[in-house]
Amino acid sequence: MKTDVVVLGAGIVGLSTAIHLARRGKSVVLLDRRGAGEETSYGNAGLIQREGVFPYGFPHDFGALFRYALNNTIDAHYHFRALPGLVPFLIRYWWNSGFTQHQNIASMYAPLIENSIAEHSDLIDASGAGDLIRKDGWMKVFRTEAARDAAYKEAEKLSSTFGVNHQKLSSSELKVMEPSIRAELTGGLRWTDPWSIRDPHSLNKAYLSYFQSLGGRLVSGDAATLEHILEGAGWRVATPEGPLEAKEVVVALGPWADTVTKKLGYRFPLAVKRGYHMHYGMEEGAQLNNWVLDAEKGYFLAPMLRGIRLTTGAEFANRDAPKTPVQLTRAERVAREFFPLAERRDEEPWMGARPCTPDMMPIIGKAPRHEGLWFAFGHAHHGMTLGPVTGRALAEKMTGEKTVIDIKPFRPDRFLA
Repeated sequence: MKTDVVVLGAGIVGLSTAIHLARRGKSVVLLDRRGAGEETSYGNAGLIQREGVFPYGFPHDFGALFRYALNNTIDAHYHFRALPGLVPFLIRYWWNSGFTQHQNIASMYAPLIENSIAEHSDLIDASGAGDLIRKDGWMKVFRTEAARDAAYKEAEKLSSTFGVNHQKLSSSELKVMEPSIRAELTGGLRWTDPWSIRDPHSLNKAYLSYFQSLGGRLVSGDAATLEHILEGAGWRVATPEGPLEAKEVVVALGPWADTVTKKLGYRFPLAVKRGYHMHYGMEEGAQLNNWVLDAEKGYFLAPMLRGIRLTTGAEFANRDAPKTPVQLTRAERVAREFFPLAERRDEEPWMGARPCTPDMMPIIGKAPRHEGLWFAFGHAHHGMTLGPVTGRALAEKMTGEKTVIDIKPFRPDRFLA
């Protein structure tokens, strides 16, 4: 079995890349060990974060570092056993999160974010998935005036520099918008540009159907079987239907990218931030009208089709370590005081792993030592947001077109000696 391109990984980044290649006349096979969007792209807050110009950095203030060191917060948790292996990554992550470095990174990252809504809109329209989307932003709410005022100040800077729009909300306005919230709040901040997704998995499935309508195929397979065909110009990967050969291959495996890249001699400083979610019912008469971040506690509530989705912050652990949903337990306790959640609707907490680089930017582009090998992974917290713009830019690069954005800042060789 032969094709022009094999895309390894059917998450939002792989799906989007496959769609844009198929649109350009390529025969494309999407390969995954599971279905479309059933790993990292399945569980998230369901946001297309147009405001997320600054990727999530590592705190530099002593208070936050002290809180994290105690290892009892909702927004961060770590495995002691994983720390020795994570220290080199964390040191580089911390350094890149410094003020000057973070500002420079944001300036390079901004074009990706700026195109996130437009590129999702294109695929949403093409796949007929408009019923899964809301276009009214999301909001942070605050329990103290200090946190509120600091957030307002940062929002003003972000708006003036990058043109993202926001709305400041008083405590009385919040009560009108969200009458079921029980907590005493000092105000809120609504980012008005982002879109939200009522069911991320359903959106992935809609994109898959559109890809298949373009002639693309989804097949089951193990990306770790990828091999370079030395006697020819191409690649081979095993599938239940037999060997699949292609002229080009895209590695869009998120946190599992190293299962392919290491075998081929590439050593990327890729780590993971694991996260958890659970869906809940609501007490009779309650309603959550918006996607809401309880900013000072570090958890998110999102009104999804399945129920209210509660998502946690970052867990620093080995990718394949067993689940430890302690953050979810902590968050649920606080969230039930904040909002009238009812029964759990999932049999067990969902867990996913976000693929992270120490400079907080994805790896997008041609592999420096192999012909026909391309990379698209490392999107951290913004995989759902950046999948379509990444897919378009990479497909354009692969077919010799002018890219919608300059992808040089994301080139793979920035990490390679």
